[in-house]
Amino acid sequence: MRKKDIGKKISLAGWINKKRDHGNLLFIDIRDNYGITQCIIDKANKNFSLLEKTQLETVIKVDGKVLDRTKDTINTDIDTGEIEVSIESFEVLGTCNELPMPVFSDQEYSEEIRLKYRFLDLRRKKIHENIILRSKVISFIRNEMNRLGFLEFQTPILTSSSPEGARDFLVPSRLNPGKFYALPQAPQQFKQLIMVSGFDKYFQIAPCFRDEDARADRSPGEFYQLDLEMSFVEQEDVFKVVETLLVNTFERFSNKKLMFNEFPKITYSDAILKYGTDKPDLRNPLVISDITEIFDRDDVSFEIFKKLVKSGSKVRCIVTKNTKDKPRSFFDNIDRWAKEQGASGLAYFTIEKDKVISARGPVGKFFSNDALEEIMNITKAEIGDSIFLACNKESEVQKITSQARDKIAQDLNLIDENTFAFCWIVDYPMFEKDEVTKKIKFSHNPFSMPQGSIKDINFDKPLDILAYQYDIVCNGIELSSGAIRNHMPELMYKLFSIAGYDKKQVDEKFSGMINALSYGAPPHGGIAPGIDRIVMLLANEKNIREVTMFPMNQNAQDLMMKAPSEVNQNQLDELKLIIKEKK
Repeated sequence: MRKKDIGKKISLAGWINKKRDHGNLLFIDIRDNYGITQCIIDKANKNFSLLEKTQLETVIKVDGKVLDRTKDTINTDIDTGEIEVSIESFEVLGTCNELPMPVFSDQEYSEEIRLKYRFLDLRRKKIHENIILRSKVISFIRNEMNRLGFLEFQTPILTSSSPEGARDFLVPSRLNPGKFYALPQAPQQFKQLIMVSGFDKYFQIAPCFRDEDARADRSPGEFYQLDLEMSFVEQEDVFKVVETLLVNTFERFSNKKLMFNEFPKITYSDAILKYGTDKPDLRNPLVISDITEIFDRDDVSFEIFKKLVKSGSKVRCIVTKNTKDKPRSFFDNIDRWAKEQGASGLAYFTIEKDKVISARGPVGKFFSNDALEEIMNITKAEIGDSIFLACNKESEVQKITSQARDKIAQDLNLIDENTFAFCWIVDYPMFEKDEVTKKIKFSHNPFSMPQGSIKDINFDKPLDILAYQYDIVCNGIELSSGAIRNHMPELMYKLFSIAGYDKKQVDEKFSGMINALSYGAPPHGGIAPGIDRIVMLLANEKNIREVTMFPMNQNAQDLMMKAPSEVNQNQLDELKLIIKEKK
């Protein structure tokens, strides 16, 4: 209802959002899926006392007349703010018990209360709008994929367990006792089989299931992704489709600006060196540099670092621009913060120049002016800039400098919160060494195509093999991994043998895939951006729970439906299962 409806007799149904009693006049805000309408009832009306006692969140229907609001009572914050409804009669459609949490405000409540009463939580304005946004984003993406020539197919939910990736959710088979289905971690093999079947552009808003611990950007148990695959493509063809889709989606549903319309491509090795992570936030201008070689110089007397470097440690540093006037407390706070993270701290100095270049700060005296000039040359630092340094084993120094890069940027207010910064991370290594077992394993996706001519790949040095694997990252959040697939069976056998699988094991575990690739498979590739994370970014939320309709808690429990739950003995007997009691 709007100004055009003034004078009309209407019926309006919804929830009592709020009441305001002004003595002779009772104001009632009625809320439905479309918003809030202010209704009024005079004390002379026989329904006044009944409405006055009616509990908030009761579902009612009112009959009345649409009135024009006076200028001084217009509410510009709501779409119906120019009108109100004078109540003539009302009817209770659904009664309401005492509320465990208020609905009319977005006040924070404990996770347990919010998830147990999720149906109430979802009535609240912010999260209600987030879920509507999610629906609109999915509809838009579906239309865009159709426009780009993709066909939507559904793949099986009950499938076989995979030896790679995260932990599976298993489903016992009643008709095949002792055997189990697995819920799909992703439709990976099926979408490749679709390409082998001759459908050259597939997509699906796919449910995926992984028995993983929860994080702020990852739901425990299940999530949704835009799964897509294309035949007869190279890496750049996939990039073009995804960039078009994401630019259109983010421009359609957000007022924030895009830092790049054509997303920069950063190699995995450069990302690890410059940002300390393969999920860099490019809104942050700070870059990490390696200055290990400086500590081989005779005119550097920082003995603690020099000894560590001789034993194999690396020195990485972060330059902060024009921070010469920052108080000592700024630098000491960063150092103290680093120690709280478990590091030995961050050394620091500020570059100055009188007649010669010098360094002010606790460790500045250990560097000659020539050494400082060399550091400036490596890091692109200038007079007036400050440098934070860390020294440790490569994995440890990488971790603390990555965290410090974020911390320093926050303290200096360098992050533009009104921006989306997308990038591609490319050239992932095909294999990596397991830190515990020291064995070679796949680093990303075992079905990826290695880079280079097959005859030129040195299989004796598997850690040097790069793959056509890529991630799409936005504001430090990984939206998806993807790859050009390996469609050559003999090459697949070779790569799996490096990771410890013999031909028989590959044939058993991937029988459908390996068999299909033997019957004329086209080159193909794809990716699967996470729907939940896309909506989380668009809604400007920090936790994926805020854009998921019925999320589980941190322990993968649905508090509202009381899942997981015990099952009765008859069900166990049908499945030939026995529950072992803990000793």
